[in-house]
Amino acid sequence: MGKLILVRHGQTEANVERRLDTRLPGARLTEFGESQAQAFGLSVAGRVPRALVASPALRARQTAQFVERESGIATQVREGIHEAQAGELEDRSDRESHELFMKVYHSWHAGDLGVRVPGGESGYDILERYVPVLSSLREEFLEDSVDDAAEPGSGDVLVVSHGAAIRLVAAHLAGINGVFSANTHLDNTQTVELVPTADGGWRCVRWGLLVPPFEPFASAGPDDPMG
Repeated sequence: MGKLILVRHGQTEANVERRLDTRLPGARLTEFGESQAQAFGLSVAGRVPRALVASPALRARQTAQFVERESGIATQVREGIHEAQAGELEDRSDRESHELFMKVYHSWHAGDLGVRVPGGESGYDILERYVPVLSSLREEFLEDSVDDAAEPGSGDVLVVSHGAAIRLVAAHLAGINGVFSANTHLDNTQTVELVPTADGGWRCVRWGLLVPPFEPFASAGPDDPMG
């Protein structure tokens, strides 16, 4: 059975400027972000995915285009898998705004999914729009058996999405420790990889550069998951 691979998009202009960029369509990739996306596309060229999906955000669609170019698999844009919405903090880059968002973000990972930034989404809001999309992709592409003779990775589903949303949703689906998921950064074009389990759940087999066991740790410094 293939994996569900959640991919954070390449670096954007907003990432460089440390702007809370969540409203669609959002910032475009930088030149470096394009090179990241191209490198990621080349990395999957030898294991062509079964499906390639992107958030409606410009940065996600641009990143997916590089994967599409190398794999020959057409990108499907699906609603509901965009970034956590920052509400009144949108487009702000001041320290206070980042600290407020991070306080809310850590609350989600501690189990308080009902909190939100002013005018923004709660953790429940994100899960309610995002998880059904992944459930649909699982039913459509991952539930049937994969031919043993298929190329490695050919049963995988790649979903190009966004840092904060990926980390929250993956932790929820795979039962990842909230301290780990809140404190473990996902860099541009890094992935969280989930494997379907027989009981209908998910098992996380990669989180960025890390593989199980995923041990909780104290954050070494501020982490901006946005984008």
